[in-house]
Amino acid sequence: MTISIFTTNDHASGYAKGDQSQTPQLAPSSRLSTTYKQDEVGVHKGFEYSHSGNPNRDALERTLVGLEAGAGHAIAFASGSATTATVLQSLGPNAHILSVNDVYGGTFRYLTRVAKETMGIESTFVDLENTTDNEILDAIRVNTKLIWIESPTNPTLRLIDIPRIVGLARRAPSKPLVLVDNTFLSPFYASPLLQGADIVIHSLTKYVNGHSDVVMGAAILPSSFTPDRDYEGLVQKLRFLRNAHGAVPSPFDSWLAQRGAKTLAVRMKAHGLNALRIASFLTSHPAVEHVIYPGLASRSLHALARASLSPHAQQFLSTLPPSSIAHGIPYGGMVSFRLHGGARSAEVLLPKLRLFTLAESLGGVESLAELPARMTHASIPPAEREALGIEGLVRLSCGIEEVEDRGGGGFSGGFEGCVGWAG
Repeated sequence: MTISIFTTNDHASGYAKGDQSQTPQLAPSSRLSTTYKQDEVGVHKGFEYSHSGNPNRDALERTLVGLEAGAGHAIAFASGSATTATVLQSLGPNAHILSVNDVYGGTFRYLTRVAKETMGIESTFVDLENTTDNEILDAIRVNTKLIWIESPTNPTLRLIDIPRIVGLARRAPSKPLVLVDNTFLSPFYASPLLQGADIVIHSLTKYVNGHSDVVMGAAILPSSFTPDRDYEGLVQKLRFLRNAHGAVPSPFDSWLAQRGAKTLAVRMKAHGLNALRIASFLTSHPAVEHVIYPGLASRSLHALARASLSPHAQQFLSTLPPSSIAHGIPYGGMVSFRLHGGARSAEVLLPKLRLFTLAESLGGVESLAELPARMTHASIPPAEREALGIEGLVRLSCGIEEVEDRGGGGFSGGFEGCVGWAG
C-alpha cells in the first residue's frame, strides 16, 4: 500500500498554489490561517477562507483518494457523524433508506430520530447477511435512494456480501446508491469501491488517523460514472452541503490525520495479527462462551471474509508464515465475545483489565475494551439490542502492542488473568 503524500506544485506540500516562498519539505506544513491574502478583489491563489478550503484539508483528501482503491474523490468532514448527516441530507426529503439492521448506534439514532423527524426520511432495517435476494428486493421501494451497509457490522461483526447487495441494487427500479461504512476494516483490509459500492465512508477518528487524537470523517466516491450514477454531481452536492452547514474539519486536525494515514498499512498489519491471536486465545478460555472474529477459520463466514480482502491485504497474507495463520487470517483489529454469565460478568471484567483500557471508540494504537449495550449502542432500544445479540457482548479494539511482550504481564496473559478472575 503506497501513499503519495508530497508533491511539489500542489497543495500536498502544504502551500497554496503559486506560493514559491518556501523550499518544499518532506513533512507538509500545518497551515492554520483562517483567511488568505488576495492580490486583487476576488483574485486569490487557490484559497480565500479556511471554511471553504485550506491546504491541509486538500492534502488529506488527496491522501484518502490514494488510500481507498478505486477512489476518485474524497470529502473530509468534521466527524463521522457529520459525514453521515451530510450524505443523508443529500438524498432530499421523503426518501427511503434500506439499512443493515446491526448498524452503529449513532447511525441508528440519526436515521430514526434526526432524518425521520426533520426530513421525513424512512428507514427499513434488514438482516442483509441472511435475508434472501427476493426479500431484499421486496424491501426496496420506488423512493429507496440508498442502501446502507456496514461489513463487518458494529459490534456483532456480521459480514455482508457487498457484490451481492450491489447487484440487487442495480436490478431494483429505483437503483439506489450503495454506501459502505468501511471504518472497521479500513482501506487496508477492504476495498468496497472495487466491489461496486458507490460511496465509502470512514470515521477517520479510528484507523485512518490511528492515534485517538482527532475526530473526523470522510466520504469517498469513484471517479467513473454511468448513466444512472452521476458521481461528479454528488461530489459537488456533498461539498456544497459541507460548506453550507459548516461540517468542516480544522486545518490542524487534517494535518494530524494525514500524518496518521502515512502509517496505516504498518499499523493495520499489527492490528490484524494481534486480533487473530487474541481471538484464538479467547476461543479456548473456559470463561468465554462465544467469540466473533471473521478471520477465524472456524467461523461460518470465513470464506467470505477471505474473498472480501483488498488487494493490499491479499498481498500481505501471501507473505505470512503458515504458523501465523494456523487458526485463521488477520481481518482487522476488532474482536467481540460473550462471557458465561452475560452482561454482569462483563461489567465485573472490564474495569479489571490491565492491558486493555475501558473506553469507547476504536482503531487507535492502544487496546480498548467496551460493553456496547451500555456505551456506544445505548441509543438502540433494549429489545432490539437483545434481538441483535448486542446485550452482554464485549467489544475489543486490539492495538499494536507487542503481543509477546511479557514485561507488562503479557498481552494475552494479562487478559487471561482477568477473564479467569471474572469467570
